[in-house]
Parts: sequence; structure tokens; C-alpha cells
Amino acid sequence: MIYWDPTYILVIIGLIISLAASGMVNSAMKKYHKVQNSTGITGADCARRILDNEGLYYVQVEDLGSNGGDHFDPSANAVRLSHQNYCGRTITAMGVAAHECGHAIQHARGYTPIKIRTALVPVVNIGSNASMPLILLGVVLSWNQLLIQLGIIAFSLTVLFQLATLPVEFNASSRALERLEHYGIVTAQENKGCRKVLSAAAMTYVAGTLAAVLQLLRLILLFGGGGRRRDD
Repeated sequence: MIYWDPTYILVIIGLIISLAASGMVNSAMKKYHKVQNSTGITGADCARRILDNEGLYYVQVEDLGSNGGDHFDPSANAVRLSHQNYCGRTITAMGVAAHECGHAIQHARGYTPIKIRTALVPVVNIGSNASMPLILLGVVLSWNQLLIQLGIIAFSLTVLFQLATLPVEFNASSRALERLEHYGIVTAQENKGCRKVLSAAAMTYVAGTLAAVLQLLRLILLFGGGGRRRDD
């Protein structure tokens, strides 16, 4: 017999939200990967133009050689694009490339939220790895509330990181859309397409945050009350 815990509904809600957001971004990306931009420049060209206009000549634009993993690496000062976005001459390629440049601009300008997120990374890495072992150990040791509470606090750091990520991602997209049109890289109509791509992508971060909040709530309901013990 499969045991059903009422808190599983939170897991299901989080899964539905995540799947819906994933479907939305995949649909938008695929749609605008089929739409060529009017200037005929590649995502790499787009990124280079934005970075140069911002005075960020030292930031490199690199081809990841695979389809996925677009990001800005502050330690290497490099905007890294998937192969299809690096070489692509599509609306999606330009939107994604500009978004990653938005992160490069944030770092260069000392954007406070990205400083906070960066500072949280080592703490969150420790917390995310330690949270479940602490909770499980606490349960095994006769529902030791100290260990359980430490585990919940450790997981809450993951939620905090997700929350700190939201303004960083939305701001990067805002900077991207502004630069694309300001520097004459796209037309106003093409910028609308880029906005749809980046808005869909942003929803994955919102979904991830909601899923993390729901998981934290589930942990609190299951283990945080102090009333559920081995001898219940």
C-alpha cells in the first residue's frame, strides 16, 4: 500500500507549477528560434555589440558548443552562449544573448542584488547539502528537534537564495530589452518577441521559487511542529 501524506499536495502543486513554466519557456524559445532577425546578426554579434557599447571590452563572448547552459561567468568575465544562440540569427538568440549581457552589466555596475546573491552562494551550497541529512538524522535520533530545526533553517537558505535571484533575473532582462532597442540592434516589433522569450524564461525562476517555498512549508508542517515523534 502506498502511504499518502496530505502534505504531498504541496509537492504536486510545486511540480505542476514547474512543469507549466517549463512548457511556457520551451514553447516561446522554439517559436522565436524560427523567427530570423531583420539585421542578420548572430547572438554572438549581438552580445559583442552590447558589451562594447557598455565599455565592457574585456568581457569575452564564448561558444559553449552545445545547446544549453547560457550564462555569464563573472570569474572569467565571459558571456557563454549555447551553440544555437551563439550562431543563431533568431529573436531567441538575440534575447538570450542580451540577457546574459545584462548580468555582465550588473556585475560591472555593482548592482546590489547580484552582490547579495553572490554572497549567498557558498552558504546556500552548504545549507542545501546539509538540510535533509540534518532532518533525517534528527528523526532517527528520537525526533531531535535541534537537528530538525537546523535542517529546516538550512533549507530556508535555499529559499532565500531563490528569492534573491528574482530581482537579479528580472533586472537583467530589463537591461537587455532596453539595450537591444537603444543600440538599434532590433526593431520595436522584434523587441516584443525578445520580451516574450525573456518573460517566459523569467517564469521558470518564479516557479522555482514557489516550488522551494512550498517544499519549505511541507518540511515545517512535517517536522517543525515538535509534536510528531517516534512514539506518536
